[in-house]
Amino acid sequence: MNSFLALFLTFVASILWLRIMDFAAHHGWVESRMSRKIIHIGTGPIFVLCWLLFPGQWYDRYLAALVPGLITLQFALIGLGLVKDEASVKAMSRSGDPREILRGPLYYGLMFVLLTLVFWRETPVGMVALMMLCGGDGIADIIGRRFNSSRLPHSPDKSVAGSLGVFFGGWILSALVLAVYTAAGYFSAPFSTTLLPLTLIALVSTLIESLPQRDVDNVTVTLAAALLGWFLF
Repeated sequence: MNSFLALFLTFVASILWLRIMDFAAHHGWVESRMSRKIIHIGTGPIFVLCWLLFPGQWYDRYLAALVPGLITLQFALIGLGLVKDEASVKAMSRSGDPREILRGPLYYGLMFVLLTLVFWRETPVGMVALMMLCGGDGIADIIGRRFNSSRLPHSPDKSVAGSLGVFFGGWILSALVLAVYTAAGYFSAPFSTTLLPLTLIALVSTLIESLPQRDVDNVTVTLAAALLGWFLF
């Protein structure tokens, strides 16, 4: 496939996903907090699987990084009040304040750009780090709120159920993506050899996410997963 056609299709898939969730949140079909987490969880797998569309030119990673880069620029403009987009604000903020987008969602997008440029599809490192960001950190809030469980002693705002959501959510999404790329022939090692490193990365990501911090999970969890993946893969 032509690289620019792959770029176009990746843009379409990513924007369509965001706009569907914006529309649902704006019309009250999905609660704002839930739509924010669904966007958080689903964007990564869609984007990383779209990397398979690119034919292998040296500049493909830069074209692919344009997608989260331009979307993140849009987030920044909305958060700064330079662009009005009520649907996006309702879908991605907790309180309806556009400035919230300048924290979690903005960091989220920057991590996508960074990992795409640094790792691309030549190694599982970036893919796994993004899946820990999406599946781990994203699912934690949903599971933690749905199931009553003990609070973490070192982080009273977080729960055991949420931490289990981080571990299993990140592990499952990572395993699915790596299985697809292994089947497509991008990684020569058997899929089974990735399971132990993946488990260790999911465990460390869970520990990092459990720390008493707000709005920076998108950075700390992702960078910790990437750093550990650098040594393990």
